[in-house]
Amino acid sequence: MDFLASIQQLHFLRPAWLLLLLPAAFLLWSVYRRSDSIRKWRKVISPHLLQHLTLSESNESGRWRPVYMLGMAWLTGTLALAGPTWQMQASPFSEDQAAMFIVIKVTPEMLARDIQPSRLQRSVIKIQDLLELRNGIRTGLIAFAGSAHLVMPLTSDAGVINNFAAALEPSVMPMQGDNPAEAITLASQRLVRAAVPGSIVLITDSVDASQLNELQSAHQEWGVDVHILAMSAGPEAIPPPGSPPAPALDMDALREAARVMGGTVTAVTADKNDVMALAARIERSISNVPAQEGQQWKDSGYYLLVPLILLILSFFRRGGSVAIE
Repeated sequence: MDFLASIQQLHFLRPAWLLLLLPAAFLLWSVYRRSDSIRKWRKVISPHLLQHLTLSESNESGRWRPVYMLGMAWLTGTLALAGPTWQMQASPFSEDQAAMFIVIKVTPEMLARDIQPSRLQRSVIKIQDLLELRNGIRTGLIAFAGSAHLVMPLTSDAGVINNFAAALEPSVMPMQGDNPAEAITLASQRLVRAAVPGSIVLITDSVDASQLNELQSAHQEWGVDVHILAMSAGPEAIPPPGSPPAPALDMDALREAARVMGGTVTAVTADKNDVMALAARIERSISNVPAQEGQQWKDSGYYLLVPLILLILSFFRRGGSVAIE
């Protein structure tokens, strides 16, 4: 069944090269006619007499003539140039066949200390834990408040992501506010442009209901799942004195936001259980992306180079040349 499927998918990546077979056919026909020493005599002598009047070398009728080898070499080389293919392979232009964008909220509310040492600092710790679990995956970082900004494009260097995440502060954001939809759109565009399956991790303490329509529109347009890491404590937590005011955890609102974005919600924990659960959900999302993304047809023309070389070597033996007049 696999063989039949491969035959059905057989095609050429560069079919224009097959046009070389047209001049090759004419050339080989011309060489063959010129190599036929008794061709002219067939016009004036009967065939049954001609076979008794001509002399031939022993085994000449059974051996391969150089013109045959030339034809096989030309055919093999042309097929190799045309790029026969019947199966997909991973794109060589991407280091990994998966990617992840981390979108982190950087507002004064994220400085609240209901989660120690603060919501923002705990977010940085969770990013480090997540990158350790998803070792090698290409990761990008986006920070948002009233506007969204690309902090780091996709990279396999987890240390760079960690360093830039640790440097984020509300004071560096040019516009105050809370606009996760713009950040999700930016991350989705980057993932689609990279042409690899991926997911988005949104680290936030809340999502305003007014943003739901925009978040849903972004997911419908780009099709990238968004998983939320809820970075806030419940109403039972009492922030220490001096902590900035911030909304308590509202899981219902976050679940609704995750639903419209095709993802899930994970509540932050003191240990790594939250990150482990989040990593598993990211893995499931990426595995559901169609396998064709980030892949290309495998060029199997290289396999024809070995027989082509062997055919060319046959012309270096004695009597292996082909004369073209």
